[in-house]
Amino acid sequence: MSEETPPVSEIARTPRSLQELIDLVSGRHLAATTPQVESGIVDIPPYPFLALVGQPEMKLALLLALINPAVGGVLLIGPRGTGKTTAVRSLTTLLPDVLRSLCPNGYGCQPDDIEQGGIDAVCPDCARRYGEGQPLATPDKVRLFELPLNAELDDVIGGLDERAAAQNRFRIRRGLLAQADRQLLYIDEVNLLPNTLIDAILDASAQGQYTVRRGPVAATYFSRFVLIGSMNPEEGSLRPQILDRFGLRILVDGLDEQAERLEAYRRIRAYRTNPRMTTSEFAEATDLVRAEIQDIRDRLPGVRIDDEVAGLGLGLIKQLDIPSLRAEITLFEAARAYAASDGREVVVPDDLWAVAPMSLRLRRSRFMSEYFKDREGEEGEIRTEIEKLGGKP
Repeated sequence: MSEETPPVSEIARTPRSLQELIDLVSGRHLAATTPQVESGIVDIPPYPFLALVGQPEMKLALLLALINPAVGGVLLIGPRGTGKTTAVRSLTTLLPDVLRSLCPNGYGCQPDDIEQGGIDAVCPDCARRYGEGQPLATPDKVRLFELPLNAELDDVIGGLDERAAAQNRFRIRRGLLAQADRQLLYIDEVNLLPNTLIDAILDASAQGQYTVRRGPVAATYFSRFVLIGSMNPEEGSLRPQILDRFGLRILVDGLDEQAERLEAYRRIRAYRTNPRMTTSEFAEATDLVRAEIQDIRDRLPGVRIDDEVAGLGLGLIKQLDIPSLRAEITLFEAARAYAASDGREVVVPDDLWAVAPMSLRLRRSRFMSEYFKDREGEEGEIRTEIEKLGGKP
């Protein structure tokens, strides 16, 4: 560790904001690590989020999505080898625990299911346990669910449980979207997914719940996950309809500074040599960030955006000629999360400007702009002919 850089224990006590903590920890150097002794058990901790070098906009967008899922998720766009997947997989260490189902049959029954659909919404075993006063879920670490490219629609949304059907009991097996409720769902190479899959995922993400119907049975599940997608534009583009459904859009390029690239290499080498030791270097600061994220989440409902500031955002959207109403939703919700992370209850213009690029980029459609301009001529002709006939258009 260099003499100019304080140890993590000192760094973790001095920052005044979440952003300052990330900047401080990201700028430190790692001490040399010793190789990890092999135990034969595969249990490698994820690469620490705070060990990521550079990429400040990507870090900010991912944190805003964790703080306020209402921003609509994050889409990371960039070439291979720029740390997109590594960054996403590191997020699980930053979130507080969630409830994990204790269902013995693997249906994922939760207390929320009973609150929404009654006792019949859970399996018979869980209904009995609920009646006996036993818990249906227990706190557990947040999980990251990654969607494989070869996934089928039933894998994603759920389908008939073959084990139950063999006993003449028809139940819907939970799909990946229901399993990811209150967790993280990551879609790598989202531009290569079939349209049916991506449409189902985006609809479930936007609504926070979805219904599966298979013959005579149906089931409704919560799907309140943080959605993150990544893509390499060299491999193809996304349909405009799908692109519009992602809230924050981040252009992830390679590191420009030689010093940053060298530091990134050193950290990656240290992690591969001894993952646990490298993770422990950032453990204290990671715990601070996790606690701060929970505090910010608790403050978020009280953060408001006044009409005057909202008008500035609406004016920017109008000047950029963005037709989608999702632009306002993402911009304002991201600004609220940004203000909450700074400990404020009112959004100021600087909050809007800080999140506007990631909220509004890639939302304009040259085709639709030209299409409506062409229609203006036709509309004028119609009005003129109506007036000639004595009508009032």
